[in-house]
Amino acid sequence: MQTETTSHTETSTSPVSLSPTAATEVLRYIDEQGAAETAGLRVGVLPGGCSGFQYGLNIEDEAGEDDMVFESAGIRLFVDPFSLQYLNGTEIDYVSTFQGSGFTFNNPNSSGGCGCGSSFTV
Repeated sequence: MQTETTSHTETSTSPVSLSPTAATEVLRYIDEQGAAETAGLRVGVLPGGCSGFQYGLNIEDEAGEDDMVFESAGIRLFVDPFSLQYLNGTEIDYVSTFQGSGFTFNNPNSSGGCGCGSSFTV
């Protein structure tokens, strides 16, 4: 079910999902920033990185004009049309290891990546 709003499109099915651990971390960041009630997580793909594309995550107060807005684990996700084509089926997780902690991406569209884990090819 899709409904048009004045500035973006909201849909009930999300091609991008957050693990419970990732959702907890995103909520913590939103609370720390004192973000607006309309806030969400921008999930993007940007040209660059050592493999061609890199992921981007950012807390934003509201969706952009051409964003698709999804919900996963109670978090609003803002995804622009360019990024959406590369993110379909992606799960975002948050992991902690002895070497550090951060968000990871399980992207079925990725055909390769690099050692840093934030860059990929399609």
